[in-house]
Amino acid sequence: MYIDIIKVFAPSTLAFFFGILLTPILTHFLYKHKMWKKKAGKLAPDGRETPIFNELHKDKETGTPRMGGVVIWFSTLVTITVFFLLAIFWPGEATTKLNFLSRNQTWLPLFTLLVGALVGLADDLLQVKDGVDPKKAGLAFSYRLLAVIILGLIGAYWFYFKLGMDSLSIPFGGSWYIGAWIIPLFVVVMVALFSSGVIDGIDGLAGGVLAAIFAAYTGIAFFQHQIDLAAFCAAITGGTLAFLWFNIPPARFYMSETGILGLTTALTVVAFLTDSVLVLPIIAAPLLATAGSVILQLLSKKIRNGKKIFRVAPIHHHFEALGWPAYKVVMRYWVISIICAIIGMIIVLISK
Repeated sequence: MYIDIIKVFAPSTLAFFFGILLTPILTHFLYKHKMWKKKAGKLAPDGRETPIFNELHKDKETGTPRMGGVVIWFSTLVTITVFFLLAIFWPGEATTKLNFLSRNQTWLPLFTLLVGALVGLADDLLQVKDGVDPKKAGLAFSYRLLAVIILGLIGAYWFYFKLGMDSLSIPFGGSWYIGAWIIPLFVVVMVALFSSGVIDGIDGLAGGVLAAIFAAYTGIAFFQHQIDLAAFCAAITGGTLAFLWFNIPPARFYMSETGILGLTTALTVVAFLTDSVLVLPIIAAPLLATAGSVILQLLSKKIRNGKKIFRVAPIHHHFEALGWPAYKVVMRYWVISIICAIIGMIIVLISK
C-alpha cells in the first residue's frame, strides 16, 4: 500500500520539478526565435470574422509564444523514462515497483499523448511562420481532425481486439453491452474532447481545468488498483501544474495545440481504461460545456439568420466581452472544474 502511494506521488512531484527546470530553457528558445503569431486575428469555425475576440486579444497573440504545452508532455515523458531506466540499470524491488511503464495500462495513453502532441506541435510551428495569414495559419482543421480520427481508430482497435472491451459501466446500473459499437464510440469521444481544445483561450484556463481532470483520474485509477495508470495521470498532473506556474497571468507562454491535442487524446484513453466514459461528461464538464457553446453558437447563427446566443464563443470569451476580468473567468472555471472532478470521482468509486 505504501509503495503504491509513493508510486503515484513520486511521478507527480518529479514531473512538476522537471517542468519547472525545463521552462527557462524552453522560454529562452521560444523568445529568441519569436515563436508567436506575427499578426493577430482568427476566424470562427464557420469561416466568419471574429471582431470581438480579435479586439479582446489583439495585444496578446503577437507577443506571447506558443508551444508551452511542451512542458507538460516532455516532463511526463522524462519522468516515465527516469523510472524505466532505474528499473533497467538498477534492478531491485523498489525500482521495479516504481516503474509504471506497462503494456496493459500506460503504453496506449503515452502513445496517444505523444502522437497528439507532435501533431499539435506541427500546427504550432506553422502558426508562427513569417508571412503567414494569421486567419489561415497552422495545419488545416481537416488534417488535424483526420489525425485525431486515425488515432481514435488505433485506440479503438486496441480496446476492442486486444483488451476485449465490449461493454460500458453504467453508474449504479451494471454494465451495458455494445459489442463492436465500442469502436465508433471511442472515436466520437476522442473527437469531442479534441473539439474542447477551444478552452485554451485565457491565461491559466486550460491548465487549471485539465490539472483538475487528470488529478481526478489519478484517484479513480488508484482506487481501481490500476496503479501504473494512476502514476501516469499523476505525472501529467504534475507537468500541467508546472506549466500552470508559468501560465498564470501574465502568461510566459500559451499551451497551444501541442499541449491541448496531446492531453485530450490521452484523456480519451484514460476514460476508457478506467471504464468511466459515461461519467466523463461530469468530470470534464467545463471542457464539454466550452465546446458545446461553440456548437450552439454556430447552430444559432445558421438557424436564426445570423443571430447569436453569446456575444462571442467559446463561452469564456463571452464573459470577457461582458466585462468580466480574465482572472475572474479563470478562477470560477477552476472552482467548477474541481467540484465536477470530485463529484465525478465519487460517482465512479461508489458505483463499483
